[in-house]
Amino acid sequence: EVDLVESGGGLVQPGGSLRLSCAASGFAFSTVSISWVRQAPGKGLEWVGTIYRFTGGTYYEDFAKGRFTISTDNAKTTVFLQMNNVTISDTAVYYCAPGGAGVVVGITRPPTSWGQGTQVTVSS
Repeated sequence: EVDLVESGGGLVQPGGSLRLSCAASGFAFSTVSISWVRQAPGKGLEWVGTIYRFTGGTYYEDFAKGRFTISTDNAKTTVFLQMNNVTISDTAVYYCAPGGAGVVVGITRPPTSWGQGTQVTVSS
């Protein structure tokens, strides 16, 4: 059973913006925190940031600070990743995952419960 469904990816030019969405259900619906994680071609999983769904607290990896913003809808069932001023290095498949920064520790590929991810390609 897939608990998270990502959408909103696509092709964007350097310096542009994109908003990704993550619809949560099942187990993921009850989790306190949800993170965005990405995997660039040929690279490992990289934590982007985390939101604590009920307090609204957010934490980001250094590369995301000042450019990316994580938020939720009022029902707390959809988590967004607003990406601004994107660069070519932001090209990756983006996943949402239940938990904090530690969700990428010890794994090399995303579990099926994270969904299919959404592809973001930054290119001119």
